[in-house]
Amino acid sequence: MALVPPHVASLQPYVPGKPIEEVEREYGVSDVAKLASNENALGPSPMGLRAAREACGRVHLYPDGSAYLLKKALSDRFGVPVDEILVGNGSNEIIELLVRTFVQEGEEVLTSAQSFIAYKLAAHAHGRTLVEAPMRERFHYDLDALHARLSPRTKVVFLANPDNPTGTWFLEKELVHFLGAVSRDALVVLDEAYVEFVDAPGFQDSLSLRKRHPNLVVLRTFSKIYGLAGLRLGYAFARPEVVAFLDRVRAPFNVNLVAQAAGTAALEDEEHVQLSRALVHAERPFLEAGLRELGATVVPSQANFVLADFPGRPGMALFEDLLRQAVVVRPVAGYGFPTAQRITVGTRAENQKVLTALRKVLGR
Repeated sequence: MALVPPHVASLQPYVPGKPIEEVEREYGVSDVAKLASNENALGPSPMGLRAAREACGRVHLYPDGSAYLLKKALSDRFGVPVDEILVGNGSNEIIELLVRTFVQEGEEVLTSAQSFIAYKLAAHAHGRTLVEAPMRERFHYDLDALHARLSPRTKVVFLANPDNPTGTWFLEKELVHFLGAVSRDALVVLDEAYVEFVDAPGFQDSLSLRKRHPNLVVLRTFSKIYGLAGLRLGYAFARPEVVAFLDRVRAPFNVNLVAQAAGTAALEDEEHVQLSRALVHAERPFLEAGLRELGATVVPSQANFVLADFPGRPGMALFEDLLRQAVVVRPVAGYGFPTAQRITVGTRAENQKVLTALRKVLGR
């Protein structure tokens, strides 16, 4: 269309994980194991779910546009002042807001190639230049390569730790070295969507780092550990003036009433957090070992998923074969991993199901 600018016309839309209902309809299967979208295998926080149900009786009212109670709960939980907290319709909305608010024409967004595709989509959607540093050893962020690509035009840097879709991570000492090289006039956005699952030594304490690096923005989400992906709720910690400008740009009532209530309650649900973390820590090694037995190259992960590479097996063909076995995983050819699948850590039954399905389609 002549009305559409070139940077919009060239956009490739984000492709989400295939819904269970669609798989059942298209492939005539049932009892589908969806291990494609890094969702919480235990479901939503029970405390969050109860609050969401109660909030449904008030959905004829607009939500609190400032999300005060949710921000206050986040402030109490993490010791961050309310004026340093932004909430969004998923952390994806905040990623888009950061580009729209702070990256002007002629300036650049910097990130790692093959990392979370939302960074690239946000830059391209606003016609901004995207600079990507290559990964090292195929699957790992290379902060030295990112350092080499910093320039006076760099305005926002996106770092995912742990990364999606690889599950790999870098250490605090590496991050501190990188932060020291970034201009205070640029924002470094640390996306910690999977931070609650991390148990690796040497991982960053981002809340402490913020005190020494005021240009650091920390992104987190309720989608993973709290199991509220369907309500779309994310949040950011940033210095007050950054939050104030993002608040000017965001849509009014960007976080709905039900999501605000569920998130506020879920923050108190420590039992669900501990159970969700324990499940991943127990089941991730089981899934990794089973995948290796099937000949896959399994990338070490600190998230609630693993990336498994099946050399010689085109990713889309293997994905389709697994759909016929009522198993949904995530092919990642679009990230530059043409023979890999990202597989969410599920329950023992779900993990056994995906391994059984793989054994069948791989002829093992």
